Amino acid sequence: MKGIHKVVVGTKYLKYEFELRRNLTIIRGDSATGKTTLVDMIRTHMNDGENGPVTLNCDKDCYVVEGNLWKGQLDNIQDSIVFIDEGNEFVKTKDFARAIQQTDNYYVIVTREGLSALPYSVEEVYGIRTSGKYGSLKQSYHSFYRIYPDSTTENIKPEKILTEDSNSGYQFFDAICKEHQMQCDTANGKSNVFSYLKAHRNEKILVIADGAAFGPEMDRVLQLVQTRENLALYLPESFEWLVLSSGILKDTEIAQILQTPSDYIDSKEYFSWERYFTALLTEKTAGTYLNYTKKTLNEAYLRDGVKNAILGQMQKVELK
Repeated sequence: MKGIHKVVVGTKYLKYEFELRRNLTIIRGDSATGKTTLVDMIRTHMNDGENGPVTLNCDKDCYVVEGNLWKGQLDNIQDSIVFIDEGNEFVKTKDFARAIQQTDNYYVIVTREGLSALPYSVEEVYGIRTSGKYGSLKQSYHSFYRIYPDSTTENIKPEKILTEDSNSGYQFFDAICKEHQMQCDTANGKSNVFSYLKAHRNEKILVIADGAAFGPEMDRVLQLVQTRENLALYLPESFEWLVLSSGILKDTEIAQILQTPSDYIDSKEYFSWERYFTALLTEKTAGTYLNYTKKTLNEAYLRDGVKNAILGQMQKVELK
């Protein structure tokens, strides 16, 4: 499945209206905010159909999956939107993550905890906002750009940069840091970012991570950022997205894709947008001097013109 899909579900007294644009959407929030009510309404419509009390308008079928028989239920669902309420412990497992990879469904998961096995975007974590009798989804994390620890507009001047992994993105920023007599470290995985920041509490650190898959870590890392003036986040979709957005590749198709990624990224083929942008950059640079590989950075990306174009996309980030 690809594209943006609008869901309007309601009864005589209550209505939800929202859009889904990726394969994984997370709904967060405290009790009595309407999360379970939303899933209950989807379930009621699934069981009672058009003759029941719930109306549902969507270009895709909607289902609720729950309980110990979740695997069997998923086997019978294709090209649909699947809702899962909190309390279903299977969503935390690697077994579930494996099961939904390469399926052509979108998944809406209600949870109060980070789901470390799933690569969901910081852009697709929502709370439910209620206005009168009508509920709608409101983004809890609404930007993949740097999130400041408070409302200040001043740029942080970091003592070091922390990247989530040791691949080409880290190698790029490590080279940049060396030019400016700064240190660049890798957390060797997004799940290690929090513990690294806890251990380096007195340093001014800019965290650069892939926003397309950093959702599970966002809550606890953001809590640190909000309580410490020496931390900042920069969360592009991925390093590959940053390169593609820089304009160094003169390709009209890339420009079109970046405008509406949802129209191009098939959930059955790519479990996260980060994977898609890696594949796209690899394909578009194959056989050129900018030939890209995930594991080892091509030195061409450190040439002044290319390097400056990439850094130019990092709005409000000053590495000097």
